[in-house]
Amino acid sequence: MVSQHPLLGQSVLVAGASGGLGTALAVELARRGATLTLAARDNDRLAAVPVDAQRVTLDLRLPDACADAVEFAIAHAGRLDVVINAVGVVAFGNVADLSIDAMEELFLTNTFVPIMLASAAIGRIEPRGAIVNISGVIAEQNLPGMAAYGASKAAVRSFDEAFSREARRTKVRVIDARPGHTETGLANHPIEGVSPKMAEGMPPAHVATVICDALEAGVNELPSSAFS
Repeated sequence: MVSQHPLLGQSVLVAGASGGLGTALAVELARRGATLTLAARDNDRLAAVPVDAQRVTLDLRLPDACADAVEFAIAHAGRLDVVINAVGVVAFGNVADLSIDAMEELFLTNTFVPIMLASAAIGRIEPRGAIVNISGVIAEQNLPGMAAYGASKAAVRSFDEAFSREARRTKVRVIDARPGHTETGLANHPIEGVSPKMAEGMPPAHVATVICDALEAGVNELPSSAFS
C-alpha cells in the first residue's frame, strides 16, 4: 500500500508520553522521523523518554492545559500534523465498592481529556492530519470488576465515532485504537482496587507499531483484531 500519511518530518504531539505506551509511541515515531512534542504530568519520567523531542510538563486535566500542549507543539515545529492521546488511568473493583472520587477521576482522565484535547487540536491541526485516541478492547466488551473503567473507555469510542464525521470537514482523520491488554505497567498502579490476575499482554512496541502503520497507511479505525 502506498503511504498516505508518511510520518517523516511530521509534527506529532504525544499526550501521556511518559507512560508505557506513550514512551513506546514516542520511540517508534522518532524512528520514523517525526518531529515530537511530548506532554505528561511527571517531569522526571518525561525527561527519561529516550528520544529527541520538545517536552512540556502539563496536567491535561486542568483548564487550558490541552490548548497549551497544542500551542507548544506548533511553536516547536511550526505546525501540527498528528495528536496521539495516550493518557489514562485504571481502577478495579465492583461498582458498589468503587469510590465516587475514583469514578470521577476515571472519566476526567480517560474521557474528558481526549475530548478536550481533540477540541483544542481540531482548529489547529493541518489538513490530512490525524487524531488518535486509545479506547482499548474494553470499549468493545466491558468486564465485571472494571465496569466504570470500561465505561470511561467506551465513551471515548462513542465520541470518536461521531467526532470523526465532524473532523472530515477539515480533512482530519480520527482513529479509535482498541488494542487488547498491553504490558504498559498501568494495571500495576490503579487509582483504586487491586488488579486481577491477567494473561501476559502485548508488548507496547507492537501496539505502537500498529498505530504508526495505520497513520501512514490512511487507516480510519483500529479494532482489537488489528492488533492480533
